[in-house]
Amino acid sequence: MSVDTLITGARVRTFDPAQPWAETVGIDGDRIAYVGPASEAPVARRTVHAEGRLLTPGIIDSHNHLLLGFDEDAVSLEGAHTLDEVRRRIAEFAARRADLPWICAENAVYSIVEGRRPNAADLAGVTDRPVFVTTYDQHSVWLNAQALQVLGIADGHDIAWGRPERDAATGAATGWVTDFYTSAMTIAGLAELQRDIPMYSPERRYRKLLSSIRMATASGITTAVEPQVPLAEIGLFQRALAAGELTSRVITALFHPVGADGAFRQRLVEAVREAASDADAEGMLRLGPLKLYADDVIEPHTALMLEDYANRPGVRGRPSYPGRELVEVISELDRLGFQTHTHATGDAGIRLALDAIEQAGRRNGTVDRRHGVVHVECLHPDDLPRFRQLGVTAAMQPRHCSPDLVAGTWMENIGEDRWSRAWRFRSLLDSGATVAFSSDWQVGEMDPLVGLYSAATRAGLDGAEAWTTGESVGLDRSLEAYTVHGARAWHAEGDRGRLRAGMLADLVVWSDDLYRHAEDPAGLLDQHAELTVVGGRFAHSAGALAAATGARAEDPVAAGIGVGDQHVHTH
Repeated sequence: MSVDTLITGARVRTFDPAQPWAETVGIDGDRIAYVGPASEAPVARRTVHAEGRLLTPGIIDSHNHLLLGFDEDAVSLEGAHTLDEVRRRIAEFAARRADLPWICAENAVYSIVEGRRPNAADLAGVTDRPVFVTTYDQHSVWLNAQALQVLGIADGHDIAWGRPERDAATGAATGWVTDFYTSAMTIAGLAELQRDIPMYSPERRYRKLLSSIRMATASGITTAVEPQVPLAEIGLFQRALAAGELTSRVITALFHPVGADGAFRQRLVEAVREAASDADAEGMLRLGPLKLYADDVIEPHTALMLEDYANRPGVRGRPSYPGRELVEVISELDRLGFQTHTHATGDAGIRLALDAIEQAGRRNGTVDRRHGVVHVECLHPDDLPRFRQLGVTAAMQPRHCSPDLVAGTWMENIGEDRWSRAWRFRSLLDSGATVAFSSDWQVGEMDPLVGLYSAATRAGLDGAEAWTTGESVGLDRSLEAYTVHGARAWHAEGDRGRLRAGMLADLVVWSDDLYRHAEDPAGLLDQHAELTVVGGRFAHSAGALAAATGARAEDPVAAGIGVGDQHVHTH
């Protein structure tokens, strides 16, 4: 027996119960052909000496907004916490880029102006061109007076990609637009955005996709789940596939907007069926899951809560669908054969999503559909065992529980009495639930090492202020959540998530043995993916073990488009 490639001298964490650890992996074609001791390894045409580094299954990032990568033709507002700083960055960018008809900016925080929402007047004088600013969570947009005029909002017209706020006394548009992300992904919303806002042109969206894919591969991510793709943008992924630009595998969850009818659902069925019949032989692109919303987010008091917000008596948020309509929608999608991926952050929103999944199974007799609930930020104790009981995946983001992100607004809105419900990683894993870790890029850093550190410490990246540490998860269980659980979440456990003969050769060699940093997780932040192998191909190499490859991770901080000061929250 001979193989194409042998990676030896490593500490190989296989997650195969029959052989949890090994020292050598052999790859032939796109599959793993050998896992075991070096002394019994087959002859190989190429040998990589890993010299004590850790080798694991490739990371499966179960919630990664590849289409939201940073835009080089937009202003990054990461780290801008004052209005003066926002105005300065936008003004300087506008002065440099006289070629742009619109000045677009990304990642603004809600607290730029204390005690109220930002408005058009706050942007007066920075440029004479229209300005379009998205918040870090993509739920809101901030416009200047010129943009309000160009879009017709100032004249009282509505837009399809959001809900313009208007002054209660005068009816004048304030410059703030809510309900952006869900509206923007509808057919009408996306069409208007692509018509009016240059940042949403197909070409710029494609550039973002390619940048995010390269970063994923260079981070050790071999499968990324893009959780919210409108039907109109499937072609961007197919274009990348045809051009050979998908260096990591991609699973796309198609967006199911509120109000979608049977005709729209039939279009979803046809899109998935067509994609399946035209599937690529290497399995680099797959369509199928559907993204829905049970509620919104906790920071603006719009996530659905079982009891009043601690600092807003009488307010409990709202469901995304009227009443309990989500229960009927998920039952119908389940009947059609769809796996769902439902955003839910508040405890009542999570319960609503679980109720819908339970009803779908009871009504349709479904077995092993593996519906998912995304974020699971505030989980009532009564609902914790339901994930295992119903076979529901908790798709969660370790970085989101860091106190440097949730101190203040999130903690205050929930109230200390409910902090014990926050991001219950360990409790869910202990219950036997499938917990699939992910980044929620670019809401949070894409690098899974940041996720591993955050799960272990529940502290900020500076190591300070660890919070609710009873729910921390050690390195081995976190890696399992990124691999074994990630594969199970998407019915892919037959070919990825573990290292054993016959599985896809999707794996990563890290720059060190990560287990050396298990007791002091801060050291994880100094490591990187040294070699990423996807389908037997060296998709990324940092150069120490093999010649450097083209799947380079651009550092957005060094490039001036920043991820150095990430914020919550979520999609």
